[in-house]
Amino acid sequence: MLLWGIAVTGIALLGLSSRAQAAEERVVYLAAIEPKGGVTVDKEPYPTAELPQGGGYVKKRPDAASGRWEVSVYQFSPATVVVKQGERVTLEIVGINGAKHSVHVDKYSPDHVLVKRGEIARIQFTADTPGLFKIHCKEHEPSMEGHLVVLPR
Repeated sequence: MLLWGIAVTGIALLGLSSRAQAAEERVVYLAAIEPKGGVTVDKEPYPTAELPQGGGYVKKRPDAASGRWEVSVYQFSPATVVVKQGERVTLEIVGINGAKHSVHVDKYSPDHVLVKRGEIARIQFTADTPGLFKIHCKEHEPSMEGHLVVLPR
């Protein structure tokens, strides 16, 4: 089955009904992370392929002393948040890596919130419209992008 272009096989959708219900509250914790990989040039040569443009993917050239090179990517964990229409949602975004992230949720947070390393930023809204909405960081596009899925009641 496809839901807004996303395959949803094997997912149980619990508690969804067409009856009017009191708004529920949901708190979701997201981490702004930067997984890294690295190796020395004697084990793997430095790759010549270009990574996608933007600040989301970072490739560091080999260190002169050790020959070590690194590659990293900025992303949200989890990358997908699923809520029900009508829920009051609080996104608690914890800065793990990266000095700052300007985070925005399409439709639901018109202004960017600033997430700093070691701090928590909060975005609160009522998920009133079903659909698929991007959660993204202005500094680390294109990789630091997540999705908010609002399921219809």
